[in-house]
Amino acid sequence: MDESLRTEQGYVSMVYARLDHERALAKDELDNAFARGGNDGYSALMDREARADELARRVARLSAVERGLCFGRIDDQEGERLYIGRMGLRDEWKSTVLVDWRAPAARHFYTATPATPGPVTRRRHIHTDGRTVVGVYDEAFDLERLSDDERSALVGEAALLASLGRGRTGRMGEVVATIQAEQDEIIRAPLSGALVVQGGPGTGKTVAALHRAAYLLYTHREILERRGILVVGPNAVFLRYIGDVLPALGETDVVFTTVGTLYPGVEAQSSDRPATAAVKGDLRMVDVLANAVAQHQRAPKTRLRVEVHDMELSVNASVCREIRDRGRDLRLPHNVARKLVVTELLDALAQDQARQLDQPVDAVDLRLSAAALWAEEPVRSAIDALWPPLSPTGFLRYLLTSPEVLDRAAPELTPAERDALRADPAAAWSVEDIPLIDELAELLGEDNSARLAAERRAGERREDDLRYAQGVLEYTGLAEDKLMTAEDLAERADAPKAQETTAQRAGRDRTWAYGHVIVDEAQELSAMAWRTVLRRVPTRSLTIVGDTAQTSNAGGARSWSTALGPHLGSRWSERRLTVNYRTPAPIMDVASEVLRCFAPESASVTSARTDGEAPRSVRAGGAQLSRVLPGLVERELAGVREPDDPGTGRLAVLVPDARHAEVAAILPDAERAGTSALDAPASVLSVAQAKGLEFDVVVIVDPAEILAQSPMGARDLYVAITRATRVLTVVYEDNLPEVLQGVE
Repeated sequence: MDESLRTEQGYVSMVYARLDHERALAKDELDNAFARGGNDGYSALMDREARADELARRVARLSAVERGLCFGRIDDQEGERLYIGRMGLRDEWKSTVLVDWRAPAARHFYTATPATPGPVTRRRHIHTDGRTVVGVYDEAFDLERLSDDERSALVGEAALLASLGRGRTGRMGEVVATIQAEQDEIIRAPLSGALVVQGGPGTGKTVAALHRAAYLLYTHREILERRGILVVGPNAVFLRYIGDVLPALGETDVVFTTVGTLYPGVEAQSSDRPATAAVKGDLRMVDVLANAVAQHQRAPKTRLRVEVHDMELSVNASVCREIRDRGRDLRLPHNVARKLVVTELLDALAQDQARQLDQPVDAVDLRLSAAALWAEEPVRSAIDALWPPLSPTGFLRYLLTSPEVLDRAAPELTPAERDALRADPAAAWSVEDIPLIDELAELLGEDNSARLAAERRAGERREDDLRYAQGVLEYTGLAEDKLMTAEDLAERADAPKAQETTAQRAGRDRTWAYGHVIVDEAQELSAMAWRTVLRRVPTRSLTIVGDTAQTSNAGGARSWSTALGPHLGSRWSERRLTVNYRTPAPIMDVASEVLRCFAPESASVTSARTDGEAPRSVRAGGAQLSRVLPGLVERELAGVREPDDPGTGRLAVLVPDARHAEVAAILPDAERAGTSALDAPASVLSVAQAKGLEFDVVVIVDPAEILAQSPMGARDLYVAITRATRVLTVVYEDNLPEVLQGVE
């Protein structure tokens, strides 16, 4: 083993030397980029800017792969060796010294099995701490080609299981070195189409999805670097948990968001009660919103009357109806069609004004008269009453807080469903509101008059900038030398805008069309949320990751066919992950009992970890909880810390929603919800806040209340149990729920 360590240390040190060389070379080229060129005019300057941008990206990628640069090796039947790592590197003679894990040549590292080894005779996992090799683990597929010493050092599945045994650190470790064959098939699936990845707890769904993002960016960079990838997760804590994975793989042009932050400028964290969430997520809300908008496209019952300067102007009701109907017939968003309605109503008022004044008018006079009328507040108010300008957020607030308006817009909803929708005017936006706001943004559109005017003003400012730049060049004498044009200088002044990344531009643009979208914990999305996500990927290129057995949202998926059918029809395929690498078998046995009580048809996953501590229970009713829980948390956390690394080990106390504040007060040193919970050794979270996360120790408080808190309570308990990677303890009050009778 010592000889193997020495051999691999020599190779790994050489690879890092090449990384340092490439990084220094790229940095030098970037530093010198702006010193080059300039004598060949505008085109040369643009080439220089493009080259600088390319070099900046390369420096970022070279810097992102420092940790665990080389993690594996495969030996083939011809005696050739390939070293696998986070990026590809060549030596000074252009020979490959490290193969990018995404490259086709590296695929055998992930797919070789004893039954189907392909050309691989041995797979070696290389573990490093910094730049030091600390362990190597071999899997042999052809023992005849190995020496006696090599055979004695073999450890099957060691890399994966060793990584699972390490204490949590509050972040998802990228696991490119331990990807398994069934995950690799998902990662390398074609870009086109919608791919559903169904897998139970701990099967590596998120791992596969994120590495798929990196693989797609590597394989289809020309497409995806321009359009970007959107990753939609269940909550902000989860996004921070996974946030280090893609940068560690050398990819940075990815937008991370939740459904609650999909609409730029609005951020929603809390969720509605189950009854309200179910109605807001229902596709019938499409018609409710469309009806509500249509009801604000009116015509007067008799005639439109406006008093201006002691003169009453009017338009017949029939004319108003014709104008309204023409506006609707345009099939344009409400605010866009409003321009026609306003223009025609103003023309009609101007014609009536001219008739009363007995003044013949031509088209020019009519436009001038109409413009003058629009400046009058009574005219604007009268027209706005017929076809008002509407904003998505303002209109939704108005709709949900106006019972009569909601009743007229939603006749297909039951009285109880309409009651569930009604909101307090002061209430914060919920996650379930965001798809409704986005739907309204589509229905309402944006009156682009202001934007066009802004573009005209920007053009005028551009002309001013060019004149100013020309003056500077003439004053400094650069104009005579012809080293720079006014356009060059103005472009330089605007350079910060040009340096924005795809992710920065896409993140603030509601209408951005992404090249690919990954949805994690996708079973939580309602039908309305799916409409919101799919607007952002017109090509329908998606990776949909989830487990329908873990659905806790009342409006979420019961099956993928019912969830995706209304949006994608049959244009999706499904892959299944079947092995749980996270949860030890004793804990998974308890989870499987819970699964059988609400979804007996669901297949329980197989746990790869057959050992581990049996789950245990502690009775602590009433006031006992405040005495028992602090000591329990302290003991459990001490038991999972790595002796040589006090920063490892993570514990979560998972509680019913209604008891979150109470339990958090008992554990004042523990973090509550929020991204800071990832940095703390102990956290107090609701089950929804723990979605997608994992902890060394999970302490479930009051499982009976978790079961009773919503119609999805059994699913919530299943999720809570399967967050544990090492230890599970259940704290109950009176009696353990029947589904947990197997807990000691």
